[in-house]
Amino acid sequence: MSYSLPEFLAHAIALEREAAERYLELADMMESYRNDEVSQLFRDMVRYSNMHHDSIVERAKGIALPALRSWQYRWRQPPEVGGEEAFDPGLNAYDALRYARENEIRARDYYVQAGKESSDAEVQRLAAEFAAEEAEHVQALEEWLARTPRPSATWEHDPDRSGAA
Repeated sequence: MSYSLPEFLAHAIALEREAAERYLELADMMESYRNDEVSQLFRDMVRYSNMHHDSIVERAKGIALPALRSWQYRWRQPPEVGGEEAFDPGLNAYDALRYARENEIRARDYYVQAGKESSDAEVQRLAAEFAAEEAEHVQALEEWLARTPRPSATWEHDPDRSGAA
C-alpha cells in the first residue's frame, strides 16, 4: 500500500513521539532503581528522538496531516518502540544500548520499506533521508557498544532470571 506524503509524515511524527515517550519511561524507571548510567543513556535517546520529531514537524508545516487513530497506523507497535525486556531493573548499559540499537534498526527498516511501498517521489526521498538518519543512529550506537564493557552474563542469559520467564 502506497503512502501519501501527509500520511507518511503523520506516521513519522508518531514514530518519533512514541520512541521519545518509551525512552523517557525507561529512563524514569531506571532512575527509580538507581541505575543512573542506563537512565542517562535512555535520556540521551529521548533527546535524539525529540530532535528528529521536531525536525519532521517543521518539514510538515503547511501540509494538512491526517489525525490517525491508533488502529489506522500501519503497525501493531511503533517500530522504534521495543519490547518489555528493557523494563528489567537489572538492565546494564551494554544491553540497554543493544535494546536502543534494535529500536533504531526497526525504525530504519520501516523507513526503507515505506519508501519502497510509496509511488510518491517526495515520500521516497524523505523515507530515504529518514532511513539514513536512523542508520546514523545505529552506527553511533554500534560505536557506543564497542566502548561499553560487555557484561559477563547478559540479562537474558542470567541464571538468576531462569525462573522468571
